[in-house]
This record gives sequence, structure tokens and C-alpha cells, in this order.
Amino acid sequence: MGKTHNLGDAVNGSTESKTEFSLLRVDNTWRCKMGTCSNRSRGNVSAAKIFESVTERGSSWTVVSPIVFTYQVVETQGLLDPSNDTLLLGHIRDPRQLEELRNNPKPLRRFVVMDQVVYNLYAAKLRDYFEARHVVYSILPLPTTEENKSMELVMKILDEVHKFSLDRHGEPIIAIGGGVCLDIVGLAASLYRRRTPYIRVPTTLLSYVDASVGAKTGVNFASCKNKLGSYVPPVATFLDRSFFQTISRRQISNGLAEMLKMALMKHRELFELLETHGPFLLDTKFQSEGSGKYGGKHGKAAVTSSRMAIKSMLEELAPNLWEDDLNRLVDFGHLISPELEMEVLPTLLHGEAVNIDMSYMVYVSRERGLLTEDDKLRIIGCMEGLELPVWHPDLTMEMVNRSFQNRLKHSGGLARMPLPIGLGHADIFNDTMDEVLCKAFKKWCDELGTSSKTLI
Repeated sequence: MGKTHNLGDAVNGSTESKTEFSLLRVDNTWRCKMGTCSNRSRGNVSAAKIFESVTERGSSWTVVSPIVFTYQVVETQGLLDPSNDTLLLGHIRDPRQLEELRNNPKPLRRFVVMDQVVYNLYAAKLRDYFEARHVVYSILPLPTTEENKSMELVMKILDEVHKFSLDRHGEPIIAIGGGVCLDIVGLAASLYRRRTPYIRVPTTLLSYVDASVGAKTGVNFASCKNKLGSYVPPVATFLDRSFFQTISRRQISNGLAEMLKMALMKHRELFELLETHGPFLLDTKFQSEGSGKYGGKHGKAAVTSSRMAIKSMLEELAPNLWEDDLNRLVDFGHLISPELEMEVLPTLLHGEAVNIDMSYMVYVSRERGLLTEDDKLRIIGCMEGLELPVWHPDLTMEMVNRSFQNRLKHSGGLARMPLPIGLGHADIFNDTMDEVLCKAFKKWCDELGTSSKTLI
């Protein structure tokens, strides 16, 4: 039975007819069928619908076409070991397709973009991997730094992808590097032939727990961080902590900031783990396994903390992949930090700027009575234990006010400010309370501004 409704037009007395159509595949073409069709499991009925409205003035059509993105975040070890096929086949979920590829004598083809520093460290190993598996490949090293995060690099990638004659259906682009590299390659992939699948391989702790597990891509524009971008997730992210062995202690600390963000917002156990094991994680660069849940003194702190952070991040991102809901706990530490980071480039790393923002916001929470003094001191102590800066002279009250105005402008007129309301708990606040911000800023500067530990 069809769904057709005749409605009176309140303006001029004319009638409006509205009809819902399902889309049925018949002989390799799609046909509208009034109402709801069954047999969707056979693939003959689309999830899309067309709603037709007819009035005396003419017709209009509303198309509702659900788009589902499925992507995997996969832990692995020895990603560049030729016996490990994760890098080449780990993104494929269909067992029949996987079997066909393994039995196909035609060589696989892969285009890889690597951060220049990562290329210098791992290019030889990657070449050995591809050659051992008879892969036709091209590797493009690029200086993917925050200062170079631009459309110019995106176009460079697209030029090389085009020369490689990449097949967007079966040859995903592979990005290997830190968050900047993953963001740039993701944007290029989203543009090439309107969307080409890509794979993320993070090589820094920050990209491991943050940039690699979401859908955002982007580049800086008009002196603004990530002003241009898209929401196109990778087909897969492959996580291998062994890459951390070749990054600096400061980069480990930088990544710990994003983990601490999730801990403060929603995971007290993660906070306590970072508070207790932070120095050990810095010393070992997340390489120690240990035994038991925490086993011995430190046990599986590296595995447990990174998994907690990733799962917490995915909990917040998965239901809101396109940020339709602007009330986002993951924005904690990102209200003032984008402007601070761009203002002082290249002085601060991303996580360091985020932590400075979080440190100030902890004082705002305390001033509002949302945190006890003991909680405030524990949080700041944890930050310092993770060797993160908690204050910076270039974060001024003028920058705070300017950042809040930008926030109001781009967030529907509301501040949408995430604040901790205890250890591992948070809420969103829309009242900026200028007096509170000023008092908190003064206390923040008085108590932390003269500490030698706070300066980079």
C-alpha cells in the first residue's frame, strides 16, 4: 500500500501531495516503488528513499540516502615484518575478497606517503617489506610539519598519486607518520576521484591515540589551524607501538597530553594510571609489556593506558563522527590552544599547547567550585609528572577573550566549554562568566607562571 498524503495549503488553499518511494533494483536499473519494499537482504532494495511533493506550483523531491562508514582500528606487532600481511590486507573485511587477493598472481600495488623523518628511519625496512611480498610501490617522503600543513602538500600528493595511476577501488593510499602527515594524506585521499580509501599508520604517541582513530582530515589556512578539511575516515588504522622507539621523550610527553585529556573528561582509572606510571611510560617509550593487569610495579601500563585512551576516544567520536553535535568532551584543551599553537609555531607541540589550555581550564573549574583544591593540585602534579608545560607567557587574557569570541561565533552562539567536575568526570558549560575567567587566570599565573618547570 502506497504512502500518499493530500495536505491543505494554508496559504492559498491549494493541495499538496506527498509520496514516499523505495528504490528497487530491476534488471540493472533502479526503479521507484511506492511505499516500503522488503527483500533488502538480497541487495535489491536500497536503503535510500525518495519523497516526492506535488503542488500546483510544481514538484519537489527530497532524497534521503544513508551513508555508512565502517573502519577498523587494529593493534598489531611487527607491522613491517614481511610475514605480517596486515599492512597490505588488514583493511579487508570480506573473507572471500581476502582469499581471492591472496590467490591472485597479479602483484598488489601501493602508494605510500611518509613523513620525511619517518622515511629516513624506516624507508629501507618498508622497501624490504614490499619487495619480499612482490608489491609494486611508490613512496613519497614529505616534510609534514605544522608549518608546512598546507594545500600545497595536498596537491603534491595528488600529483604523485595521479602519476602512479592508482586504482581507487582496490589500492588504498597508505599514510605513515605523525598526526600532521595523517591529516594531510587523509584530505588528499578525500579529494582524489571524490574519495579514495586510505590507511593510517601513526608513528607518534599523539597520533596513535588521537588523530589516527577519528575521521577528521585537514590543513591549516589563513593562519588558522585545520581551517580546511573533511570528515572522511580511513578504511583502517594500524597501530604498532614499536615506532615509538625512535621518537623523542618530548614526543612521548606530547602524546600523553591527549591521553590525559580523555582521563580528565571521563576515565578516572586512566588518570590514576597516568599519575602513577607516567614517568615509567616516558622512560620506556611505551615498550614495556610486563605481566598481569598491572603486574609488578608497572606491569602492562603501556598497553592498558593506550587502550583505555583509544576506547574512550572512540566512544566519543563514533556517535558524532561529523561533529553534528557541538557539545563535545573531546574539545577539552582545544578552546585556546589552537590560537596559542599557531601564534608560537614552532615553539610548542600540539599536545603541549593542549595541556597549557587544560591547565588553565582546571583553574577555571576550581574557581567555579567544580573541583576541590586537592583535585586541582593532583591534576597539575600529574601534568608535571608527565613533563608537560602547565603555563606559557604567550597565553594572555586577551587571547582567552579572543578565543571565546571565536568559539561563540563558530558554535551556534554558545561556549560549549568542557570542564572537569571531578577526577574522570566532566560536563559542558555555556556561561563564560568573565569574572571567573579573570580570577582563574590571575591565580593560574600567580601559582604557575614563575615555575621553571612550565617553560619549554
